[in-house]
Amino acid sequence: MPDLVVKDLHVTVEGKEILKGIDLVVRSGEVHAIMGPNGSGKSTLALTVMGHPRYKVTRGEITYGGRNVIKMAVDERARAGLFLAFQYPAAIPGVSVANFLRTAINARRAAPGADGTGEVKKNDMPIPQFRKLLAEKMKLIGVDDSFITRSVNDGFSGGEKKRLEILQMHMFQPRFAILDETDSGLDIDALKVVAEGIDAMRSPDVGMLLITHYERILRYVHPDFVHVLVDGRIVRTGGPELAAELESKGYEFVREALYAGRA
Repeated sequence: MPDLVVKDLHVTVEGKEILKGIDLVVRSGEVHAIMGPNGSGKSTLALTVMGHPRYKVTRGEITYGGRNVIKMAVDERARAGLFLAFQYPAAIPGVSVANFLRTAINARRAAPGADGTGEVKKNDMPIPQFRKLLAEKMKLIGVDDSFITRSVNDGFSGGEKKRLEILQMHMFQPRFAILDETDSGLDIDALKVVAEGIDAMRSPDVGMLLITHYERILRYVHPDFVHVLVDGRIVRTGGPELAAELESKGYEFVREALYAGRA
């Protein structure tokens, strides 16, 4: 199964260097958590992997299944199985959740034909299959029929937006999922639902990168590895116990150890 490999990644945003040499390997079947203070570069890493045009790679490489991700268009990355759950999902007034999901699934299923012309051929999911899949995933995420008739994120609460991100993940069935602070702004009940949705995606065929500020979601989604990102670099890596240490001590102790040469 494909692995995500990041080597010596340097990234700038509007001329300012944010990532200063990230090295990371996430193998299929593993869940890695990245923790760090505000402004450390966590979301920059997520958006760079998915190809946001504001984020410029100045050095290093990103590969997925041996393919050079940096040279791939955003839609190519999605078709290859990469998925990003946004920290701040955008609203799309006038587009229902159901129509959005079906359109996105069909766009991901389309692929260049075998005739060598490069023309993209449709491979739409049959409507009965889509409806069955959607009903199964809605039950899993805990949303009712009214949810999918509403416009995408238009007037949604924070918890509803994050549930929709998890619903998208289950509908798209990615091989690698990046979850950018999916726990932010959630009360305890919504956090449990979102965490259960994340945990339900775990399998030997799926890799995950879970970006968070806080240890609380990691009480429900147990990562294989925890990485601490400070000032654009991964400065410590450990197991779930590292998240608990960060929760009790804060990030300052990592920063102090880093600049004292002990991290």
